[in-house]
Amino acid sequence: MEVKSLNIIKNYFLELPKKHKIIISVCTAIFMVLLILPSEKAKAGRQSQETALEIGKRYQLTVPESGVPVLDETVVGSNNDSLDSTKTDEPNNNQEPETVIEDASETYTWDTAKVKSGDSLAKILKRLGYSARTTYELSIAEGKDTKLLKRLNIGDTLHIAKDDTGKLVALTYPLTKTDTLFVNWIDEQYQSHIETKTVEIREATAHGVIKSNFWSAGIAAGLDDAQIINLANIFGWDIDFALDIRSGDSFHVVYENKYVDGEFIGAGKILAAEFINQNEPFQAIRFSDGEYYSATGKSMRKAFLRAPVNFRYISSNFNPKRFHPIQKRVKPHNGTDYRAKTGTPVVAAGNGKVTHSTYNKYNGNYVFIQHGNGIVTKYLHFSKRTVKAGQRVKQGQVIGYVGSTGMSQAPHLHYEFLLNGVHRNPRTVKLPNANPLDKKYKAEFAALAARRMAELEGSRQAMLTMQKADSKS
Repeated sequence: MEVKSLNIIKNYFLELPKKHKIIISVCTAIFMVLLILPSEKAKAGRQSQETALEIGKRYQLTVPESGVPVLDETVVGSNNDSLDSTKTDEPNNNQEPETVIEDASETYTWDTAKVKSGDSLAKILKRLGYSARTTYELSIAEGKDTKLLKRLNIGDTLHIAKDDTGKLVALTYPLTKTDTLFVNWIDEQYQSHIETKTVEIREATAHGVIKSNFWSAGIAAGLDDAQIINLANIFGWDIDFALDIRSGDSFHVVYENKYVDGEFIGAGKILAAEFINQNEPFQAIRFSDGEYYSATGKSMRKAFLRAPVNFRYISSNFNPKRFHPIQKRVKPHNGTDYRAKTGTPVVAAGNGKVTHSTYNKYNGNYVFIQHGNGIVTKYLHFSKRTVKAGQRVKQGQVIGYVGSTGMSQAPHLHYEFLLNGVHRNPRTVKLPNANPLDKKYKAEFAALAARRMAELEGSRQAMLTMQKADSKS
């Protein structure tokens, strides 16, 4: 059918005049040329295989010399794909183009695990879905601090990260407010290290007036328990905090406050202190050796503490003719009884060696300590002992806790002081002084003492101002 139609068209064309044949031929030729030759826009749309952009592949474009901001990378993709762009403020033909690298940690998934009773690293990781192999690899991580993972404490927190494949890639273990253990997967193995935050020290002052008792005054002044105990220990060789304290006595303290990243983490050392007892002032200044000295450089430390426990009051003094409340007969009381709550720490009055640490029905739990120069101290009625016979102890070291064991009617410490086998009154026996400040440090200490005394004076003036304001109101 098509062939027949073509023949008819051909016959009509041959019968036309010659002039018409020429016109039709030229028009047909022009039309064919237009069909074969593409437009410039079509050329750009039909690139060769070598020059076509592949979907998903990044290409680097040349930065023009004019410095006009352009895309430094192009991504060809679907209509939802975005283009990464980098703007340049100045032309730099010599600089290598920057490579955009996504932070891998953004793909980590973090879990938090709190250490429970009976927990171990293996149990925690098992709960989180990790294999025993992962636990083993962590336990042998390179670094001396890895062993800390074997001593987890109840209440501690572990932060554990895994990547998108489920592999454990990081672990952090806060040890203190300043120290954190880090374990990371690096070079096909786990590696551990500890990072310590910088502690900022800020000085602060506190002052108080004793109305009922020293402890309450310390709390009212804003001191914590440890600071109150430390303050009593500093002046414990000179002041009997059971019998010598009077209403109206006052104290002033310069101490450290510690901060990490601007957050308060606790109080630090007492740097200087003054205690005014029955109108007699005592000052103490902490030097770089960690010891406390008077403003003239005399050591505050004696060879023995006047009282080895922080107590509420003395329930029974040294008395050779005391009537025994339990045995109902006159029996010498060769020591001093310090009434205190059960569990109150008792410390060694001086350096020495523990000769006895045991129990009997009279003394209850008791400890005897042999010191130099023929001195022995005895501590009776502990609820619990913390030292053993033969052990050497330092002055101020906790050796037990107040109790009421043995022949005791109430919680207290019975304390005895013997010199060459003879009982002496612990409250009145003369205590030898410790060594004074070395002469080579006197100039350095004098400058420090002047500054600290000025700070204490400032605290005194602040307290007087407050007292005047209270009296007017």
